[in-house]
Amino acid sequence: MNRDRFSINQMTVKQLPLPELVAHCVRLGVRGIGLWREPVLAYGVEAAAALVRDAGLTVTTLCRGGFFTSGPTTAATLDDNRAAIDEAAALGTDTLVLVSGGLAPGSRDLPAARALIAEAIAALAPYAGERGVRLAIEPLHPMYAADRCAVSTLDQALEIAERFPAEQVGVVVDTYHVWWDDRAPAAVARAGAEGRLHSFQLADWTTPLPAGVLNGRGQLGDGAIDLAAWCELAAAAGYTGPVEVELFNDELWARDGVEVLEETLKRFEAIVES
Repeated sequence: MNRDRFSINQMTVKQLPLPELVAHCVRLGVRGIGLWREPVLAYGVEAAAALVRDAGLTVTTLCRGGFFTSGPTTAATLDDNRAAIDEAAALGTDTLVLVSGGLAPGSRDLPAARALIAEAIAALAPYAGERGVRLAIEPLHPMYAADRCAVSTLDQALEIAERFPAEQVGVVVDTYHVWWDDRAPAAVARAGAEGRLHSFQLADWTTPLPAGVLNGRGQLGDGAIDLAAWCELAAAAGYTGPVEVELFNDELWARDGVEVLEETLKRFEAIVES
């Protein structure tokens, strides 16, 4: 891996307006950018697509679709996810990240939640495939299983993904969420062999976790994860795509966004060159 593989996820420097982020990516030679639906919709999908395209950048992923478990699969949920697929296609990315949803309201049944997730993906996968967009199931750390994502391991994500063609459904490997799982390295290899390793993201694990735990993703090199080893795992699995850095961190968001962007690129270079 090298600097050319680096992609900055928009949420890492959410304090930067999209035009400013794009301009600094160009200045620094950053070629990839991962986008989020909410700020893209606020800016305008077509306007965002033109801005990024004219700057010569590649949209590596769009986040997020999913949240399938609020109840029985509803028309509104599927319509919103079809809209996300259309937005991904308009932005020129082939990967829509799915944060699948936690337990259904009033339920303690994790297998039932995963069944709802699989049911929704079955309804969406052909639509995505027709538009050249891959649905990438992102397993989240188990601390999010109740409210954000009942899919907690790469094995669980693959068990769903393997029901569909690889060009329609695959997985995201995010170091923050899977680094603790001793079965994850084998699952990375499995995903690579099946052509289902659709996105690879880096974030570090730092403690203590903040209140609410959502915004505790550490800057590269500040935490407990052997990020260089994970990059080697992805490479050994045949992954040659962009490497996205996605950080939710209140301390980083309180700093100057350009400074954080430059620091993140330097940290990434240190990891891939180690």
